[in-house]
Amino acid sequence: MNVKTAGRTLDLFEAFAREGRPMSLSQLARAIGAPVSSCFGIVRTLEARGYLYEVKARAGFYPTKLLFEHARAIASRDPLAERFLPLLEKLRDQTGETVLLSKRLDRQAVYLTVLDGLHSIRYSPRVGEFRPLHASASGKALLGSLAPALRNELLNGMKLPRVTSRTITSRAALEADLEQAQARGWYVTHGETVADLMAVAVPVSVSGETYSVALAGPVQRMEGALKRHAKQLTALRSLLEQQA
Repeated sequence: MNVKTAGRTLDLFEAFAREGRPMSLSQLARAIGAPVSSCFGIVRTLEARGYLYEVKARAGFYPTKLLFEHARAIASRDPLAERFLPLLEKLRDQTGETVLLSKRLDRQAVYLTVLDGLHSIRYSPRVGEFRPLHASASGKALLGSLAPALRNELLNGMKLPRVTSRTITSRAALEADLEQAQARGWYVTHGETVADLMAVAVPVSVSGETYSVALAGPVQRMEGALKRHAKQLTALRSLLEQQA
């Protein structure tokens, strides 16, 4: 379900993040693809609630720090942070690669936490980005962790679009890939979402919920370290599940 006004409000804040400058009403309307009249209502509501201010007459609007303050308060009480973050940071520091914590949302994996790798060339997605279950290591780990009946039901309604030349687009091939991964305990993608990206992931069950933790980086760096990374992820999973 898509609530148009809520979507446009989020689009507005994303436009400010992207542009990094004050914007007039007409500029904001273009940025979010909305009529000026609709944008006017959103802007005036946010202004009245203290989320936007007018820099000066006809000089455009810009967000106040109120949203940041709320976000900081929310983040400080994140129930996952205390349990996951110290171990995820340790994994990132040990491997130097980007660490991803994800959860399944219907037929996609959504990144809940992204810790950028330490190398100058690294994979740097954003928190909140979605990845297809069939073409990402995080997604495969989440898909492979499902009970067979639920996984079968989900696959029955899933399309398997080609993202790169290496994406698995056959259900039989995907199921075989998942079966092999389950047997060894970890899941891999090799250029299936991004051509030169490799990732390895494990599912983690915490308090009755399943997450995936993945390491991702350039293929040429990840290939030689794959088994070591898989071992580190498996150890991390044990630690997290013991704490549950």
